[in-house]
Amino acid sequence: MNLLLNDTIAALASAPGVGGRGIVRVSGGDVRQVLDQHFAPHDVERWTRATRAERHVGEWRLDVDVPWNDAPFQNGLRLAVEIALWPTKRSYTGQPLAELHLVSSPPLLEAMLTQLCRSGCRAARPGEFTLRAFLAGRLDLLQAEAVLGVIDAADHVELEQALQQLAGGISQQMGRLRGDLLELLADLEAGLDFVDEDIEFVSREQLLSRVALAQQAIAELCDQASRRLQSSSRPRVVLAGLPNAGKSTLLNALTGRSAALVSEISGTTRDYLCVPLDRGELHVDLIDTAGWDSMTGGIEAVAQQRRHEQWQQADLIVWCSDLSADAAMDEQLFAELRSEERPVVWVGTKADCVPVAWTPTSERSDEGVHATVSARDGRGLDELCFQLAKLLSAESRGRRQWIGMTAARCQNSLLAARDALGQTFEAASLGSSDDLVIIELRETLEHLGHIVGAVYTDDVLDRVFSKFCIGK
Repeated sequence: MNLLLNDTIAALASAPGVGGRGIVRVSGGDVRQVLDQHFAPHDVERWTRATRAERHVGEWRLDVDVPWNDAPFQNGLRLAVEIALWPTKRSYTGQPLAELHLVSSPPLLEAMLTQLCRSGCRAARPGEFTLRAFLAGRLDLLQAEAVLGVIDAADHVELEQALQQLAGGISQQMGRLRGDLLELLADLEAGLDFVDEDIEFVSREQLLSRVALAQQAIAELCDQASRRLQSSSRPRVVLAGLPNAGKSTLLNALTGRSAALVSEISGTTRDYLCVPLDRGELHVDLIDTAGWDSMTGGIEAVAQQRRHEQWQQADLIVWCSDLSADAAMDEQLFAELRSEERPVVWVGTKADCVPVAWTPTSERSDEGVHATVSARDGRGLDELCFQLAKLLSAESRGRRQWIGMTAARCQNSLLAARDALGQTFEAASLGSSDDLVIIELRETLEHLGHIVGAVYTDDVLDRVFSKFCIGK
């Protein structure tokens, strides 16, 4: 990547096409000199003395022919322009920056860009504005990727994830982890300078404790990235329960289609079935799985294995309990599932078969969500969808913070950092010298540095910023 950071660059920063407002962005050391050639501010003194971020109104002298219906405008066209100016390095790119706001007419915008390029600017490359922000330390690499995530978001869920990452959610977690490890490394290296004087900056017990905390933090980051890669933008909700608990019937009732085979015979479902569910505020992939069974051989074992795989990938598990059946085994299995610390809620099915109103016990409703439903008459289905949508929204704020391209780029570095930190803990627990512990700790920090961009190569920057559109 040829990084010509001192060039003054220009590009269209708004969506192409006709509209009420178009934006041309200019960044570089010569921004003021370029603009002064064509911009006539209404308040000349204020423009001349500008030393902080301000908006300036005036006219732009467009001295480039603008072809429009085969009748070009000749020299002397004046455009009403509002310029947002950041005259110092306290801007998005860490350089003098200006945004020119005018009516979004494609011929006029193209003519303005042509004029800027003739006046000392060059056309910006894809993602170059955000690249300059990264290299100036205004963003880390995680936040730079989040800019693209905001642009490419297909729905409100992806947009929220990208905005959280842009706001520094992941960066703060990574920053705390790297900061703790850097402090630990400094303590260990300081101790090497006083090894002959028996001065200890960090005890072996403190070392093990601090590395263990870091291992816990990096395991959480690995889990977040893994979940983001396994899941689509739609959360995965898995129906679970005993055989004949009404899971398939519930799936058909919620989705309004006969997607799952339904039978009074237990064990009808052997494989899993994934069906999109869009009902009210709930937009998920709903997955029906085989009923829990103690069989360990043949096709039953395969069915249980596939059920378990879906549980592991679930954003939420809905445990279905037949209200008309014996609850002893059901309660035992539900308790076991909750003990695995999986996100699980309880739903009572076949409410139409229960002669009296039924109320869930406090033990079953600690997730804040419980419902009794009837697939036959539709009782409770809308309330269930509302509660699930509310819970998934809260869950996503804490668990689905990585955008897809970041998770894909960072997964290998996270796993390598986790392994190196494991070697650090092993070396420390075996009583190895601090020199060996320091080597493993430095390797951990190098892998984490690749994630936030503290350590990078031109190849990495090319892969990230080449995906951007021009002007961002």
